[in-house]
Amino acid sequence: MAKRRHVVITGGGRGIGAEIARRFAKLGDRITVLARTREEVEKIADEVGGYGVRCDVGEPASVEAAFMAAGPVDVLINNAGVARSSPVLKTDVRVWEEHLKVNLTGAFLCSLKVLPGMVSRGNGRIINVASVAGLKGYPYLAAYCASKHGLIGLTRALGAEFAEKGVTVNAVCPGYVESPLLQHAIQNIVDKTGRDEEEVRMDLANRNPQHRFLDAEEIAAMCVFLASEEARGINGQAISVCGGEINV
Repeated sequence: MAKRRHVVITGGGRGIGAEIARRFAKLGDRITVLARTREEVEKIADEVGGYGVRCDVGEPASVEAAFMAAGPVDVLINNAGVARSSPVLKTDVRVWEEHLKVNLTGAFLCSLKVLPGMVSRGNGRIINVASVAGLKGYPYLAAYCASKHGLIGLTRALGAEFAEKGVTVNAVCPGYVESPLLQHAIQNIVDKTGRDEEEVRMDLANRNPQHRFLDAEEIAAMCVFLASEEARGINGQAISVCGGEINV
């Protein structure tokens, strides 16, 4: 019988994070969901029979408290993220700092809390949910692109540093995924341009060669694979799940 792992998912209260929690729970793993909103974490934790902890991943004290409560971690999914669009010349420094704080510093802080235990046990998996925006540039997304490029750099650095310790660190890079984050981005475009919502949705979907948005289940499935023993040879990689939007 496979060992029951402890899987921690940040930003696990909805969208991709919630689906990742569901997928690992179906495997019999013990789940801890972290998110800033208590109602979201408690709802998903109850659904998967796991544990919900309120946590702001960009705040060191909040991360410290959350991981002390969580205990030893076998698999960490750094999924918490923000995405706001604006022309770079109209991007406020506070928006820039928010993206770096949540999307990059949050993954760094959470990884620091689990790595010592993983190294001592000689086994562990860290999976960072990045984006195709971490592999190429997109207009009006300078802050988001910079933070996700940084996250992939962190992934590669940690993968190299801990490769001999039985720990793998990889990034999953989704294209547009049907999720609350996507809906927020669509609404932002509608509000700023006055375009029809359906027109905006079609425009974004058509950037995928398959002419569709991805499902959260597809991202969750890749995370499950990367956390498996079969994927132990995959390390320091940024894996695109985007229908062929980019090829690296």
